[in-house]
Amino acid sequence: MARTPLTLAALATSAVAGLDVVAASRIGSPRAGDFDTALLSTRDERWYVVRVPRTETAESRQSADLLALGALTSGIRSRLPFEVTLPAGQAPIDGTRAVVYEFVGGSKTPVSSLTADLAASIGRAVAAIHSLPTSCVTEVGLPSLGPVHAHQTSGAIVGKAIETGLLPAALRERWEAALADDRLWQFQPTVVNGDLSSETVLSHAEQVTGVLGWHELRVADPARDLAWLFSGRRSDLSETVVAAYLQERPAADRQIGQRASFYAELEIASWLLHGTQTRSTEIVDDAVQMLHGLVDDVQSSLGNQIGTPTGPVLAAHEVEELLDMVEKDRVEQARRAGSGDAGSASSSASRVERAS
Repeated sequence: MARTPLTLAALATSAVAGLDVVAASRIGSPRAGDFDTALLSTRDERWYVVRVPRTETAESRQSADLLALGALTSGIRSRLPFEVTLPAGQAPIDGTRAVVYEFVGGSKTPVSSLTADLAASIGRAVAAIHSLPTSCVTEVGLPSLGPVHAHQTSGAIVGKAIETGLLPAALRERWEAALADDRLWQFQPTVVNGDLSSETVLSHAEQVTGVLGWHELRVADPARDLAWLFSGRRSDLSETVVAAYLQERPAADRQIGQRASFYAELEIASWLLHGTQTRSTEIVDDAVQMLHGLVDDVQSSLGNQIGTPTGPVLAAHEVEELLDMVEKDRVEQARRAGSGDAGSASSSASRVERAS
């Protein structure tokens, strides 16, 4: 049974000394979600969020989140252009615990509602996370994973998806080609949030204001934090995110967007595998439909490949213009060479005349 906002408020007052709650409202559905959550306002006009996990999985995620937030010290947070919540206190309840956090303002950020300004702000925000020193993560014992792990994990998902017999041949060929492209997997691991999504990235007035959910904090492939912005068909706004990101981190590998797109596609494969493992016909059917939709997307978008591009594809008129430029350059070089020969002959004649 879901805990009421008043119950959660009472837990918060026992978790945080001196907390004087004047109002409490539920966040989310009382019948869905992994947490009972309430938004609290206090007499001194401050805002807090209290959360109690409903399942063991949620409790584990909460513990990981607390560890990660502890790694993000005040000095580390000062390097980020957005807010990160702080735990204010916790209290035991029914074999688990209620945790009170400082409230971070902003709205969820659906990809469908992105603007160019917000996309650029997301790129800068993600780049700031990836620019943090890796020591802040490794020193508290959080995972540090490199290119080999990223490649092996992706390969395992593709292999299991193939074994289901439900993966379209076009996607099998596409994904196997991505796995075989060694250049695609040459990247420098960075600090990553690991679970960015439209639910955890908060924004207001076209700017990122906060990031929630740090339970997957680690050192890993930076493309992981961009995957939520991609689908089978890469949009102009996802490219805007990557462009803003690379402007902040010019030394980052240029294949980061390609890997992010690959990871996004593999999320559908993971959904398929979840359906087969749980024997859910509904999930399997949904995943298969999504896979076939992905096939339509990638086949209708020329040049939408995964992997390092061989170069831009030119239209016919662009090819003609390029050939004209080459021909003009050849003629100009020949003219200069002819002028040079004539100048040398004239100079030689002058020397002969002076000598005589």
